[in-house]
Amino acid sequence: MITEPKKRDVALVIDDSPETLRLLTDALDTAGMTVMVALDGAAAMRIVDQITPDIILLDAIMPGMDGFETCRRLKRDGALSNVPVIFMTGLAETEHIVRGLEAGGVDYVTKPIVIEEMLARIRVHLANARLTQSARAALDVSGRYLLAVNRQGKLMWATPQAQKLLSDSLGPAGAEELVLPEPLQQWLDAAQKKTGAKATVAFPDHPELQLYYMGKAGPNEFLLRLAKDTSANLPAEFTTELGLTTREGEVLSWLSKGKTNRDIAQILGLSPRTVDKHLEQIYAKLGVENRTAAAAIATSTTRRNS
Repeated sequence: MITEPKKRDVALVIDDSPETLRLLTDALDTAGMTVMVALDGAAAMRIVDQITPDIILLDAIMPGMDGFETCRRLKRDGALSNVPVIFMTGLAETEHIVRGLEAGGVDYVTKPIVIEEMLARIRVHLANARLTQSARAALDVSGRYLLAVNRQGKLMWATPQAQKLLSDSLGPAGAEELVLPEPLQQWLDAAQKKTGAKATVAFPDHPELQLYYMGKAGPNEFLLRLAKDTSANLPAEFTTELGLTTREGEVLSWLSKGKTNRDIAQILGLSPRTVDKHLEQIYAKLGVENRTAAAAIATSTTRRNS
């Protein structure tokens, strides 16, 4: 049986010191990695235009564009958003460590570099990156309306379903360059600090778009669920005559239009299990046993009041 050779991880080393480049190139090559080198940030930008590395080792203090600015520019590229960046520098002050993390780095090592320690950190961050990529791929095919933003409220990634919903409401350009408006950033800050933020919040100019805070997905990555509030199109009699809650009315409305439970879950940003629970309550309140009978009552009620 012929097995394919294991893919070599690609490391991009950005440093203006020939000695450091030589040291790391030899060590990483011996560890089975493919190494690319850049003497400055501009050269690094040209390299990533051609190939996406698996990990980046970045000198913080370089002439011209320093490592912090280089990292910020690299992270603007969506293809690099999940690539771990380890900062290297002789500066160990807290402010420099914080600057590196805020710029998008995941770790920080001081010079002179201890190769065994560096290789251990690289292995950990490569493993974490692969787990994140696998989780994100799973989310993409799950049909969920999920997205992630950084601390500044800038969109980092979104599942295809969330991307389409954003594009439909904000336009393609608005969705791709999304930065949460100030009120939503304040809500996100309160939500992550658990300081009494509302469970959901709406976009100021698009009240139909609702965000739910799901939790922290990384050092500078926050997971949100997107939903479209369809209650404005809900027949009032579903709540007044049939005694349903707004959410139950939405579920019944889509059911009466022939949507499956999975369709309804995707439209409303719910899990299929939650839709099932809502349907149980709807059947009980309407005194019916199945979706066909519930849909018939919904259609009859709508026609009677139209």
